Amino acid sequence: MTTFQHPESPYKSDHTASGKAGFTLMNNQVGAVVAQVLAQKPNVKVTYLPSMIRVDGTGTFELDYDEVSEALGYEPGYFDAAEFEENMSTHYGRMIHLDDKTIMFANPEDAADYLGFDLVAKA
Repeated sequence: MTTFQHPESPYKSDHTASGKAGFTLMNNQVGAVVAQVLAQKPNVKVTYLPSMIRVDGTGTFELDYDEVSEALGYEPGYFDAAEFEENMSTHYGRMIHLDDKTIMFANPEDAADYLGFDLVAKA
């Protein structure tokens, strides 16, 4: 008698750290330009989907607002955190907004300096 062995699911639960951080953008004019700017970075992968654009980065990556402003054809300072938030729908990893950029961190400890978080255990 032959026993059927069910193949392992590619969707099984995996609790190991991915080493990635990312977000989804609306698939509109601004989202497409943000994705084009980030796609040029070496540790970022952009995936275009019908209703959204997925941006995944390994480790830490930055979205420089003036780079996006220039790519959009506007003066520096046009694109900012509010404009980014308007075009982003969700994110994973640690996200830090600064005046001139947004930084994404796959490892929360890497963001500790920006968050004022002390990594030293206290007794």
